[in-house]
Amino acid sequence: MSDRNSKSLRDALAADYQGLAKRLTRCLGSADVAHETLHETFLKVDRVSDAVEIRSPLDYLFRIALNVAKDRNKKDRHLLSAGEIAAIMDVVDDRPDPAIVTESRMEIAEFQRALGELPPRRREVFIAAHLEQIPHRDIAVRFGINIRTVEFDIQHAMEYLSGRLGRQVVRRYGPRPRPKLVD
Repeated sequence: MSDRNSKSLRDALAADYQGLAKRLTRCLGSADVAHETLHETFLKVDRVSDAVEIRSPLDYLFRIALNVAKDRNKKDRHLLSAGEIAAIMDVVDDRPDPAIVTESRMEIAEFQRALGELPPRRREVFIAAHLEQIPHRDIAVRFGINIRTVEFDIQHAMEYLSGRLGRQVVRRYGPRPRPKLVD
């Protein structure tokens, strides 16, 4: 098997590399792309069959180079542009930081321990009022106590939990608490 066409194309490419590069640069708009395309063209030349006679090796090389550039352009369309990559990188990751997640889990565990230290009725009243969002009147009926006792249990539970967790109680309704007398 002869490689007559491959040899003539390689010789033509070596002889007029700069001329082909200039023509491709005009067609493709970039000297770098033109040179890369010619390098890929050189690799394709080895696969040219001798079954067909090539009358104009330079025109044949130019056509191969244009086809290589088209194929490359098709591949590049599937890739993201620099602007698209930048846009993706600017997407805010709204997931919490692992350190914050760990700290939050520790706070929840500490809250559960402190909640478990409350007397049973006070704990159940607090859970019913704050976690289950049950009205005070219904809590009073459930536990067989008056509404004032429900409010008292909630207030004392809040004070205990806030002191245990190192937090300040924020009162939203009702009278302001009296300042504690210091002995």
